[in-house]
Amino acid sequence: MSDFILSCCSTADLTKEHFEKRNINYVCFSYELDGVRYPDDLGVSMSFDEFYKAMENGASTKTSQPNVAEYEEYFEGFLKEGKDILHLTLSSGISGAHNSASVARNMLAERYPDRKIYVVDSMAAASGFGLIMDDLADMRDAGKTIDEIHSWIEENKLKMHHWVATTELKYLVRGGRLSKTAGVVGGILNICPIIHVDVNGKLQAGQKVRGKKKAIEELVKMMEEHAENGTNYSGKCYISHSACLEEATALKEQIEAKFPNLKAVEIDNIGTVIGSHTGPGTFVIFFWGDARVE
Repeated sequence: MSDFILSCCSTADLTKEHFEKRNINYVCFSYELDGVRYPDDLGVSMSFDEFYKAMENGASTKTSQPNVAEYEEYFEGFLKEGKDILHLTLSSGISGAHNSASVARNMLAERYPDRKIYVVDSMAAASGFGLIMDDLADMRDAGKTIDEIHSWIEENKLKMHHWVATTELKYLVRGGRLSKTAGVVGGILNICPIIHVDVNGKLQAGQKVRGKKKAIEELVKMMEEHAENGTNYSGKCYISHSACLEEATALKEQIEAKFPNLKAVEIDNIGTVIGSHTGPGTFVIFFWGDARVE
């Protein structure tokens, strides 16, 4: 039995069943839909279909992370059981969760000086964050120690790639990531921006392509260019989507055709917290590759 626990934020966007099967603990963020607050509990309180339908119908959204006191209570439950903790947070480039978790960690370190409490900025989000956690669970199950896993993820986290395409520009406009004029013109021209997570864990817009088909092809191209060992990539690939399963499935089929040695390809929903900012119509590919440089 391991003497440490692996932990993350609910924004790793795997299913509840996946987390439980892999023995990965998580702390929930929360969100508001038209002023009503819900936990980001992986679709339990509200189905993803219901959530994205509400957004399509104009519902307003707002998100919040656990505060210091909530992190302190969450961590202390494991420490009282005599467990060490390796906790990864949502990227500091898009959330203040790492800061809150680190403050809680420092407070608890004084009361539990014999316990190890590692808080790591994942520099990741959604199922890219989830893919990291799943691979760390593989390492734990193979007998790696908490110190070995901690060192490995700090050295390798910037090799997790996120390539994003969205077909609904109005949510980028609402979030201030795109001007209203650009959103209107882009909608008329059927523009799909290609976005990636950079070396600072922030979203950066890049190439703009026309149409869903071209966007899918571009994501596959990015994987071909950046994946570890190119088309001989043999790791896991995760795909996330927000109410656009058709595009996610087409993306999966193209990836499987292009990368015959894949260990696994999985499709998950973009959760309610990340989805509050992307809106429906977003699909994302995650894989291990070369280190991010921008």
